[in-house]
Amino acid sequence: MTETVENIRLTADIVATTPDGLVLLIERGWPPHKGAWALPGGWVDAGETSRAAAVRELAEETGLRVVEGDLRQVGTFDQPDRDPRGRFVTVAYAVTVPTGTAVQAGDDATSARWWPVDSLPAQLAFDHADILAAAATA
Repeated sequence: MTETVENIRLTADIVATTPDGLVLLIERGWPPHKGAWALPGGWVDAGETSRAAAVRELAEETGLRVVEGDLRQVGTFDQPDRDPRGRFVTVAYAVTVPTGTAVQAGDDATSARWWPVDSLPAQLAFDHADILAAAATA
């Protein structure tokens, strides 16, 4: 029997919502899915927890700063084909912020904006529609 070794990378994504039913999405500025809307998120750096990475990525990509203790874990998403670059496992978190919270695109985001949960873009990057669905029931 031949053993296959797979390089698995860890990421963190964050579902930021407001009490009045908006969700924060970024427009991706880089492949894969360049130009598509996605949840803020990215790599977990060496020595960093996924929760800390979610907080950092949210701030880097949208300017929105939250504290780790306010995050609630939505779940772990590990479908082998969820990212065209290879095997990525993400831990997703959710946070609720006040209505009217300002955001500004940064890092690898071309745009950052609040979307009504019931009027999202038809196609989201990666498996982010699944993450949003899980967050809605968590």
